[in-house]
Amino acid sequence: MRIISGKYKGRILEGFDLNGTRPTMDRVKESLFGIIQNHIKDCTCLDLFAGSGSLGLEALSNGAKKCYFVDNNLQSIQTVKRNCQKLKIEEEVIFFNQEYEQSLFYFHQNHISFDLIFLDPPYQKHWIQNSLNKIEQYHLLNEFGIIVCEYELESFNSIYTCIKEKKYGNKNVKIYQFDKIK
Repeated sequence: MRIISGKYKGRILEGFDLNGTRPTMDRVKESLFGIIQNHIKDCTCLDLFAGSGSLGLEALSNGAKKCYFVDNNLQSIQTVKRNCQKLKIEEEVIFFNQEYEQSLFYFHQNHISFDLIFLDPPYQKHWIQNSLNKIEQYHLLNEFGIIVCEYELESFNSIYTCIKEKKYGNKNVKIYQFDKIK
């Protein structure tokens, strides 16, 4: 697993074999970041089910100014920290080793919102709908911000506008945008 674009292009990342994770394949990541490239520069990013941190690290490589990594698996968070240390980007990242709902509530309480949110939970958990509901309820997505959902068979919807849907084998990606203040 590696970073596929940006200033850290080609750098190898740890965590491909983390128990319970399913890292985004390079070809999917390349296509995905081609779609969202105009939304990344200087954004504040949330990698909600971080795993190895591959998506958030790719965003940082492409100009995101800050990334929050959330995962309830301590081994995952430790892996993301090591990847950040290798890239020398410790000051651009914040880690939360806790359940996603706790983190979303924390962001709400502390008035932290995001321009780019990655939702890539374990497929069998079906947590995307609940995550979207909390993001909407807590107003965690900034105006014109986007949410990238990666899933297998899960069915969900959002108040945000779906700007792109794409299928990659058994993986599906749906991208939402918050296009106006309601």
